Amino acid sequence: MTAPPPSSRIPAVSGPPGPALPVLGGRRSSYRERVADALRAALIAGELRPGEVYSAPTLATRFGVSATPVREAMLDLAKEGLVDAVPNKGFRVTEVSDRQLDEYTHVRALIEIPTVVALTTTADPVSLEALRPAAREIVAAAVAGDLIAYVEADTRFHLGLLALAGNAHLVEVVRGLRGRARLYGLTALSASGRLLASAQEHLELLDALSARDERAVREIMTRHLGHVRGLWASPAPE
Repeated sequence: MTAPPPSSRIPAVSGPPGPALPVLGGRRSSYRERVADALRAALIAGELRPGEVYSAPTLATRFGVSATPVREAMLDLAKEGLVDAVPNKGFRVTEVSDRQLDEYTHVRALIEIPTVVALTTTADPVSLEALRPAAREIVAAAVAGDLIAYVEADTRFHLGLLALAGNAHLVEVVRGLRGRARLYGLTALSASGRLLASAQEHLELLDALSARDERAVREIMTRHLGHVRGLWASPAPE
């Protein structure tokens, strides 16, 4: 059987839980949460289409994991409003309207831009550098065209960055907003080569933060969040 392409796999979740599980915004994930994070990334990337019904066994086969953690993870995502349980069939991916995407992006900008700008004076240089591997993972995923890996690394980076502000509730609010978004335009952005430019902004942002350049940090964050709605959130594929 031919292996699925990188953008349709959930990376690094088929084995048993272990120390390699990611820490998102200071939160250490269980294996069930790790599977939920990966499925959430597939939803955000538009790999799972809105309105479609997916069964846990089908998803487990597609992504190379067992059905039980997938079913448990999808129930968790149902509580977040990302999917709806369909009796005896599986889970239907909820649809997101243009207005909702605009509202999510607006709230994220209100929270994230001033929070990250404030880090120019408060963030520890060592903590900032600890985020550089995640920024490089984002770039590598963009080069490989692995959209799920891109979203996962992007989530780790941004939540980890916000966690440096020391407000756990703020991190959870942004986590929820990110989970509700749908980046349907990622495939087209990757094909056009523009995804790599967006990925490289994460390294650019770290450099500006390390240089304590408030103006540059504000400009990069404004530009970067503008991509979420202006470039990435294209109409869902037919």
